[in-house]
Amino acid sequence: MTPKSLQFKVSLYLTLVLGAAMVLLIVLLVRQERGEQLRTMVTHMSQLSQVIERSTRYAMLLDEPDIVDKIIEDIGKQEGINRVRVLRKNGTIAHSNVAGEVGQHIDKDAEHCSQCHEGTKKVLGDSPHAIKWRIFDTPDRHQLLGNMEVIRNEPSCASASCHAHPASQSVLGVVDITYSLDEFNSTMKDHVLKMVAFSVGFVLLVAISAGWLLRRLIYRPLRDLARGAERIASGDFGQPIPVRGDDEFGRLAASTNVMMAAVSKSHKELQDWVDTLEEKVKERTEELRLAEAEVARGEKLASIGQLAAGIAHELNNPLTGVLTFTSLMRQKAPAGSQDAEDLDLVIRETRRCASIIRRLLDFAREKPPEKSVVNLNDIAQETVRFVERSAALQQVDILMEPDPDLPPLHADADLIKQVLMNLLVNAQQAIDGPGRITVRTRLHPARRLPLRSEPEPVVELSVTDTGCGIEKANLQRIFDPFYTSKEVGKGTGLGLSVSYGIVKAHGGQIEVESAVGAGSTFRIFLPAALPVREPHGTPETTA
Repeated sequence: MTPKSLQFKVSLYLTLVLGAAMVLLIVLLVRQERGEQLRTMVTHMSQLSQVIERSTRYAMLLDEPDIVDKIIEDIGKQEGINRVRVLRKNGTIAHSNVAGEVGQHIDKDAEHCSQCHEGTKKVLGDSPHAIKWRIFDTPDRHQLLGNMEVIRNEPSCASASCHAHPASQSVLGVVDITYSLDEFNSTMKDHVLKMVAFSVGFVLLVAISAGWLLRRLIYRPLRDLARGAERIASGDFGQPIPVRGDDEFGRLAASTNVMMAAVSKSHKELQDWVDTLEEKVKERTEELRLAEAEVARGEKLASIGQLAAGIAHELNNPLTGVLTFTSLMRQKAPAGSQDAEDLDLVIRETRRCASIIRRLLDFAREKPPEKSVVNLNDIAQETVRFVERSAALQQVDILMEPDPDLPPLHADADLIKQVLMNLLVNAQQAIDGPGRITVRTRLHPARRLPLRSEPEPVVELSVTDTGCGIEKANLQRIFDPFYTSKEVGKGTGLGLSVSYGIVKAHGGQIEVESAVGAGSTFRIFLPAALPVREPHGTPETTA
């Protein structure tokens, strides 16, 4: 049941109960008032009958019926009086304000006179005053109130010469007065209508007031609680339920708000935990993927390294012999001859093959780094000096952007120089015409490296060029052995593979970003294993 239907039903029940109570009250009040008014009228009519009886007594003693008729006629002209009659004991009308009915005999049943007589033994004088009046209807549908007062045979009447009534006869007749109740009934009807109108207005006022109170005290709090429950069911905990008072509904709303706040907090914590869990799962999945790629790459490099080592050992001795005998033959050949030029070409190509074999051996041996405390800025400055002249001849500028707050780190200086040299050579060869190479170092206070569980201080060494760039499809293959995008004779495809192995041996990470026609950026991340001093005098942190 909704609060609105509850309000309607309560208002309807209250209206029905009040209406029934007001109807019962009106009936009781009308009956009470009608009875009081009738008793007042009967008392008045009884007094009037006594007045008539005493007023006509003297005229009757003098045997002057005209005077009696005049008195009765005058009294019958009073407002509301229908008839005034004097009846003999046998029911014959002796005097009346209606001349035509004098001498007639009244019908006891028609005028309800029989209620004062029980058979023929009880006379009117013996009847109590409460039943000497009666209400009856006329044939023309008018309601009349009748009252009879006894005329007793007093001693003065019995001894009068005009009467032939013995002293033993106690009742001579009655004075009968009938009073019209039309005005009385009309007045009562008006009273009833006014009372009904007042009652209806009172019931409506009470119903409206009760409805307003129900709406304010019950319906509105219930509606707020219902809407709050709907919001809770839908998962909306942001809007509290209004607290409209300190009653039971107000305390319930306040308790519900406290519950909503607790549920909202728990829901938020749960959502944050789910988001954190999803993020951690995503990170762990990425780490697992990288680890699987590292393992696959390591297995591939190991297999290629074993193959390269075998090929290098098999080719090294024949190439040494070829180079030795070719050099001896060159010494015997005349300078400037065709044979001398051919032998010089053989010597150059043989030496290039020997250089490739040496690189293969370096790649296959995977020499462990001999770490010492080094300054990465100094290593970068020294390496740049080796290539800046050749780069200047190619109109390529090399810019250094070292981080002055860079901490020292544990690394093999020669291997780091070899990595940076490979990157600088590749960047120089990727630039066709004037360009720029930027070597930058900086510190990351908290960065997580692959296969590391927690973030730690990391040193970054980056090389950015304005060369031709690398296609997106080839970015995943550039660290594979013997893969190269250079022209034939300009590279063996081992430089980046060797650099990758060196960085991995230092526990670091190498990344590349490139866009065709915009250049490439290689970033090397190495762990800073020594205390790191933050700039601007902040406290030291230890990796």
